[in-house]
Amino acid sequence: MAKKEENKPQVETLFLDGPGGRSIELRFAFEVFMEFFKGFRKMHFIGPCITVFGSARFTEEHEYYKAAMEVGKGIAGMGFTTMTGGGPGVMEAANRGAFENRGRSVGCNIVLPMEQHPNPYMHRSINFKYFFVRKVLLLKYSYGFVVLPGGAGTMDEFFETLTLIQTGVIKDFPIVLIGKEFYQDLIDLVDKMIKRGTMSPQDRDLILLTDSVDEGIAHIKKYVYTNYQVRKGKAPKPRRWMFEKLFDI
Repeated sequence: MAKKEENKPQVETLFLDGPGGRSIELRFAFEVFMEFFKGFRKMHFIGPCITVFGSARFTEEHEYYKAAMEVGKGIAGMGFTTMTGGGPGVMEAANRGAFENRGRSVGCNIVLPMEQHPNPYMHRSINFKYFFVRKVLLLKYSYGFVVLPGGAGTMDEFFETLTLIQTGVIKDFPIVLIGKEFYQDLIDLVDKMIKRGTMSPQDRDLILLTDSVDEGIAHIKKYVYTNYQVRKGKAPKPRRWMFEKLFDI
């Protein structure tokens, strides 16, 4: 007689949040598309930018706030638009430095329940719900990057930018780290990666660690004007029938 099989407990596959319903996923995809569309439309006429990253927590009295103001001033002097994350601290200071020195000043602000709010020194500001959409806009229009001291968000922006440069997605774009004492350990880590073969030595050449804003601006000029030709002629004009006049600055 055949042996009676023992009753085995039924095993259910458990999902955490997992994929949502199809309508939820479609709505998410549409929201992402609209954020990109809105961002591209509003930023189309801002001109070539230099993006400044840094902490939202530094106050007006802090040395890094003052340094960021000088960075914004230097970018304005180059004829570039200063782009930031649009919030307080270093972002506000860089926008302010450009704004008060007759340069263009724009920001890509992230909507958060605390800490992040748009600063008043921008000719144009746009709010984003999704971090990854915001980061694309912060990189899309820029030809160089200045990174002042910051926290996890600033490190995320720095390493994503470095990754895009390293993989050739964006080419020969300089990165300036301002704050030798703050960033020396980070540069030591990058040098260790090069020594272990996980980074190329030429990627390190694009990174400048300095306490001098003037040196940082000179580093950006060196790479921008060596690798890109400044074209003279008429800039693209907004079209009235597309309501683009609303977005010209």
